[in-house]
Formats: sequence, structure tokens, C-alpha cells
Amino acid sequence: MSTDTYKTIVIPSEGIYTEKRSKFIAIALPVRTLEEVKQYLEVYQKKYYDARHVCYAYMLGHERKDFRANDNGEPSGTAGKPILGQINSYELTDILIIVVRYFGGIKLGTSGLIVAYRTAAAEALSNARIEERTVDDTLTVLFEYPFMNDVMRIVKEEQPDILEQSYDMDCRMTLRIRRSMMAKLRARLEKVETLRVEDAG
Repeated sequence: MSTDTYKTIVIPSEGIYTEKRSKFIAIALPVRTLEEVKQYLEVYQKKYYDARHVCYAYMLGHERKDFRANDNGEPSGTAGKPILGQINSYELTDILIIVVRYFGGIKLGTSGLIVAYRTAAAEALSNARIEERTVDDTLTVLFEYPFMNDVMRIVKEEQPDILEQSYDMDCRMTLRIRRSMMAKLRARLEKVETLRVEDAG
């Protein structure tokens, strides 16, 4: 797997698993930030206020280093971990999976719980639309108007997305391109006369 791509889900998806009258409802949601994770948890905890447990796991960021698993009162390691395991087996990120459990009166035991949470999460993911995306970087350049053609020729050949452009005293352009192709784009642009790269931040 290359370092500048990652896999995520496009739209929310659901899965349901029933075991010994316990019902497990899994919801997989695309998320970008911890803030979104918290908002969704609040929404689903309210929506399923009468459920015994609302367990979850999430993974954020293309480097897949920001993650958490929560058992929400189930025996330790029986809910959040198996959900996270499914996220990992699909190599996904920017995703939150919530699994809601309605208790059916019969205890499942720890191994039964692990299977149930894992299967519910897998079910939601098997219904998901998974997409591979690129990790992109942006670059803002300033140059004088007479060199517009030189810049546009490079843009045409390297094919970055043009996020914004303005032509005041100086021409200014913000470009976005896949991380692995940025160095080449930047090197070519820096050869254009009068052009300077504006450092972000």
C-alpha cells in the first residue's frame, strides 16, 4: 500500500446481527475529526437510549495512528476491540463504527460477545462503499502576469487541481496534488521566472 493513499467509506452503512435474542445494530460512518465522532456518538446514544450498550471504535487520519475502542460497559475487550479489528482488517480510516446492543435476556459469554460485535461490524462494512483516496498537499504560488503561460503549461502537464486563482498586482494560484507528485510539481514551478512559493501558515 503506497504512503499517499488511504481507504475510507463514502456514505454511512448499517448491518444487523442477532444472537440468542440479543440484537446488534452496527452503523459505519465516515468521519474526519474527533468532533464529528463525538457528535455522532451523542446522536446515536440519544436515538438508541433504550439499548443496553452503545459500543464503538474509530480510526482517524491517513497515517492510521489516531484510534480508540470503547466497550461501553461490556466486559473489557469484548466489544470495542473486535469492532476496531474489523476496521483494521479492511485497512480503513476516517471511520466510526457504532454497535448498539439490545439485550435478549440470554448471556452470550465473552467469546459470544466478541463474535457478535465483530460480525455486526463486518456486516456494516460489507454493505459499505469503500473508496481509495489520495493524500493530497496544497501549494500556493505567486508570479508576475507575463509568466502565466509558463505556469499554465506546467499545470496542464502535471494536472494538479486549481483551488483558487487571483490576478491582482501579482498572480496567485493555489494548487492541490497527490503528495507523491508534489516534489516534481514544485521543482518545475520554481524554475519559472519571478515565481515564488508562498509558505503556508
